Amino acid sequence: MQTDFLILGVPVEKVPMGAPKLKPRFTVDEYLALERAAFDRHIYLDGEIIAMACETDAHGIVTVNIIITLGNQLKGTLCQVRTKDTKIRSGPIPETGHSTKGMFSYPDIVVVCGEVEYHDAHKDVILNPKAIFGVLSESTEAFDRGEKLHRFQRHNPTLTDYILVSQDKAQVEHYYRQPDGEWMYRLHTGLEASVVIGSIGSVLKLSDVYDRVVLPEE
Repeated sequence: MQTDFLILGVPVEKVPMGAPKLKPRFTVDEYLALERAAFDRHIYLDGEIIAMACETDAHGIVTVNIIITLGNQLKGTLCQVRTKDTKIRSGPIPETGHSTKGMFSYPDIVVVCGEVEYHDAHKDVILNPKAIFGVLSESTEAFDRGEKLHRFQRHNPTLTDYILVSQDKAQVEHYYRQPDGEWMYRLHTGLEASVVIGSIGSVLKLSDVYDRVVLPEE
């Protein structure tokens, strides 16, 4: 007996029932073609396509609060704010047709300074993020702090700041690149705290970040 299964509507080769099902591997070109036709968003990681989870109320509120703050502070500057539908490439330049190396992801918020650099003529994948913000969730927290952080640091030389924001407590983690390329880390906790992002001339007050978010009592 045999069975079929689909990934983004694409049939995968049949395998016998009971046999281990290996995850199909897609090239970068295949992923981008599928993703541009898909309704939902998916992360790409070295040939694997991973569906993104839906956001919670707190996640959405925190994200919008940060966008409002950054948008107001960056008016009149060379920097602009992009939202969660913006793809970022973190990896080597793909070899046309058969490359499976690299990561394509959708950060919750991206700040780009200067002229935007794109992966190709579709202009839907950015190569030069300046600051990336992620609102943590239980299902992705380990990935955001681990492999994703590593890829951003290694493959996005324009990136100076990576900010991880908790959605269930007043806590913001700030990874920032030094002039010599070394990365530093700073933890900010409590609604009285503020995060200074010197590279883009912005300040995030945690009281603004968590405005209208009901946080559990300590």
